[in-house]
Amino acid sequence: MNSNNTVMIKMKSIQTIDDEANEMELITEGTYECVDQKYTIKYEDSEATGYEGSSTSIELDGNIASINRIGKSNSNLVIEVGKKHYCHYETPFGDMMVGIYTHKIQNELNLSGGYLYMRYTIDINSSYISDNEIIMNIEKI
Repeated sequence: MNSNNTVMIKMKSIQTIDDEANEMELITEGTYECVDQKYTIKYEDSEATGYEGSSTSIELDGNIASINRIGKSNSNLVIEVGKKHYCHYETPFGDMMVGIYTHKIQNELNLSGGYLYMRYTIDINSSYISDNEIIMNIEKI
């Protein structure tokens, strides 16, 4: 990793299904850069995320986010407030198309790091699956 853009990523992911919340926390090193007002956060997934052997990148352009995972399970989720996107999602059990409806993105990223909050709902074949929240703090090392 280039030491100029190495960051500490503190992430909390909350998945709520039928009023039961499951939380996962991750603290890891990654990279962070800003080019033309577009922010990119990258990190290697671990056993804690359930995607060991994969890498994830989150790209933010204003209030549109794209979460891309490459490795054992590939996915590309598009998160845009007030819109529903249909996205490709691979699992060890097969591929599927998921609907992502975004309720909120709070983007407080700047050149030195910052805070990112995303809240969205996932459905498969128009059947509700879960409400999801991602809370990230990015700090340059």
